[in-house]
Amino acid sequence: HVQLVESGGGSVQAGGSLTLSCAVTGGSLRRYSVAWFRQAPGKEREGVLGLDTDGSLSYRPAVKDRFTISRDSARVTLILQMNNLKPEDTATYYCAAVPTALTWYFLLRRDKYEYWGQGTQVTVS
Repeated sequence: HVQLVESGGGSVQAGGSLTLSCAVTGGSLRRYSVAWFRQAPGKEREGVLGLDTDGSLSYRPAVKDRFTISRDSARVTLILQMNNLKPEDTATYYCAAVPTALTWYFLLRRDKYEYWGQGTQVTVS
């Protein structure tokens, strides 16, 4: 079973950038669908960006043209690049993975994911 550990969170002013990393141990994310989720206080956990095994992408409209998801060639690190951050992006961010292909409309469904990181806090002021 893979384990996921996020890092890179922090505090930033509106308009700034942050890069979140999700390190994978116990295997690689080859043949895994992956995604980043976030949860603000008092709100449901929501999908931000998801990436299927074949590279298909789903994203939350609110982050379009600001956030990108990528993974390294060895499939042991998942990256979330966040630019032009807004106060409404403040949340705990989680990476997630599941060892199966997901069609695009399932990529941001939290109930489809099996493995989760512990989360990293992002605060935008």
